[in-house]
Amino acid sequence: MEPNPSPARQFWTALEPMHAVVYFAAEPAQAAKTAGLRGFWMGYFAGRAAPLGPIGPEPVTAMFFGFAPRMVARALPDAWGFAAPEHVLRTRIEAVEATLTRLLGPADVDELVELLEKAVAGCRFAGRPLAASWAAVPRPDRPLARLWLAISALREHRGDGHVLASVAVGLTGLEASLTHIATGATTRESVQRARGWTDEEWEAATARLVCRGLLDGDGRLTVAGEDVRRTVEETTDRLAADPLEALGATAVARVCELAVPLSRAVVDGGGLPAPNPMGVVRP
Repeated sequence: MEPNPSPARQFWTALEPMHAVVYFAAEPAQAAKTAGLRGFWMGYFAGRAAPLGPIGPEPVTAMFFGFAPRMVARALPDAWGFAAPEHVLRTRIEAVEATLTRLLGPADVDELVELLEKAVAGCRFAGRPLAASWAAVPRPDRPLARLWLAISALREHRGDGHVLASVAVGLTGLEASLTHIATGATTRESVQRARGWTDEEWEAATARLVCRGLLDGDGRLTVAGEDVRRTVEETTDRLAADPLEALGATAVARVCELAVPLSRAVVDGGGLPAPNPMGVVRP
């Protein structure tokens, strides 16, 4: 993380490990398998897209942004023939709740949940279909399930904004990933396999960025590339301001105070590997 991260970046860093366990822990993967989904990636795409209903691959590719289209098309819409979206969603939330119970123990999260649900209520969702769908999921009556659901709506709100910021500077999903890797936040090994791009596609995208003057011949950011990457991150932070404004500075600081020990417990308990494709770090 940068030496002086913005409040929006600190907010995301404090919360993201508690969301990201859904991608790495055994419980959600087993829940998807039990629901009838075939393989990890079908579970991933169906689970993350479930609030949108029985959606097809084209809009999911657009919203998820960084994945090779054929990777999404191998999972959707076939997933809905094995398990209905509402069943996938319910079992996913229950599984993540079990994961957080295992990693956090008897944590008192009531105050944090109240603050985060207020933050979600303060979000605007124009141009943010994925975040809007997660924010519309009915709240469970169990604290850890409510915690994860609120965090998920907030992270997809930021994520939708990040896609908008990347598109605004002319980056494709793969090109955005390449510039992210060039910052040192994650690695090619971590990203390429997880996003489904071939070596040929990877090299072609690299060549395009070199031609634009954003990467040098060794795959490092040029001065112009650093400017583009800074613009993307600053725009992402600006577009993620809604929940911070809804809470106010004092409550944002309180969220971080409450969330950071929990996220550290998640990482220290093995709930989040490093490096990871998202570049999430221990707060």
